[in-house]
Amino acid sequence: MEREPAEIPEENISRAAIENSDPGRLKTLDVNTVRELWSRTYNTSGKPDWSHLYPYYHPQVVFQDSIQRIEGIEEFVALCERLTQRCQSLHMEILSIAQDSNVILMDWIMTMAFTKYPPTPVYGSTKLTLHDDGRIIAQRDYFDLWGAILDGIPLLKARYRRFMRRVFG
Repeated sequence: MEREPAEIPEENISRAAIENSDPGRLKTLDVNTVRELWSRTYNTSGKPDWSHLYPYYHPQVVFQDSIQRIEGIEEFVALCERLTQRCQSLHMEILSIAQDSNVILMDWIMTMAFTKYPPTPVYGSTKLTLHDDGRIIAQRDYFDLWGAILDGIPLLKARYRRFMRRVFG
């Protein structure tokens, strides 16, 4: 089922960051650079800021997670801007990170707080695939969407976890 991309006001999209993505001017992406850049994204003051990361994404980037598949840098930036608008705060702790050739993998805990709900930790992993020019051409995020949602509902949390243990061990 294809969804029409949500319209984001022009002033909310970080045009300068997208347009200044000359790969020759960027740091080489490796585990140290990714850890440093991502730690600046999810700062201690609450709202995430991805603007310094946008130049590291290839114009034809494909982002996919449990909810959606996004193609192209402008759609990816719009996705990030929507998440920033919805979240009261968002913090990420990178637990581990590794690289093999053009693939960087990281495990993380992301804690999101929305206006009417308490902060919720989401445990996940990200696979970044680098293009020949060094920028991110694909990002695949893996996380337990239902667990993250149902853990926040007291009456369903225990039932969901019991079901998962019974069916999956």
